[in-house]
Amino acid sequence: MTNIVLNVLVLTALTAVSWSVLRRMRGWALFWAVVHLCVLTAVFDTIMIDVGLYVFDPAKILGFYVWGAPLEDFAYAIAAAVFVPVLWRVLGRSSRTASRPDGAHGAESTHA
Repeated sequence: MTNIVLNVLVLTALTAVSWSVLRRMRGWALFWAVVHLCVLTAVFDTIMIDVGLYVFDPAKILGFYVWGAPLEDFAYAIAAAVFVPVLWRVLGRSSRTASRPDGAHGAESTHA
């Protein structure tokens, strides 16, 4: 299996599982998070590949590069930018925090 096939399968599965949360999130915020992480991926993956930290098997990649990073490597940046906020929302909804009013984080208020 090539990396792009694996990437598409994983991103599709993650999208399907988290669709109910994703559709309620701000699209532009997710878009800009993806853009910024992809730029960082292009810069730092290119550096890491150039110094020999890792090598991609040419038989497993498409052969398209963004700067010096293979196209398939950007799936990790996309997954992180989209699905970490989804996890943040899902895991942040515990019964302990859901019953508190906004702004109350366990500390007593000193307002009179």
